[in-house]
Amino acid sequence: LEKMTDLVAVWEVALSDGVHKIEFEHGTTSGKRVVYVDGKEEIRKEWMFKLVGKETFTVGVANTKATINIDAVGGFAYEYTLEINGKSLKKYMENRSKTTNTWILSLGGKDYRVVLEKDTMDVWCNGQKMETMGEFVEDGTETHFSVGGHSCCIKAVSSGKRKEGIIHTLIVDDREIPEAVE
Repeated sequence: LEKMTDLVAVWEVALSDGVHKIEFEHGTTSGKRVVYVDGKEEIRKEWMFKLVGKETFTVGVANTKATINIDAVGGFAYEYTLEINGKSLKKYMENRSKTTNTWILSLGGKDYRVVLEKDTMDVWCNGQKMETMGEFVEDGTETHFSVGGHSCCIKAVSSGKRKEGIIHTLIVDDREIPEAVE
């Protein structure tokens, strides 16, 4: 395994199926470009004569589109920016915090990362889309699933305030799990 001597950027991207690590090597003398996603080589280009440009690839189970932009910032300095689904990483993550809820919990010594996609009501756990059963209850809805033999339920209840919208709460074995901030 050759050492990553031209490593110029590393990003962590939280998607529904997990947190992915994107690494980028840029050889400014050789023009080499290498993109790794979760340690796996996705793109390798040797001897690129154009040192600026972009590399596009996909990340995660849902094949989310990612683009690394390479821009010259005077002289021989370069700036590297990551876009996810056409948005800057910062904008993408801000938008994602509005469209998903994430909980991190430990059950029987094993860690779980549960993600709710609010638009589809899909539930993901440690990279797997879960089988769920939804039902209407008196004050909203409940989405039931199980993780590691534990019964889980995401309750969706109106906040009563238009700006806040619906409040989603994860309950595992009758215990409320606090939402994680990614």
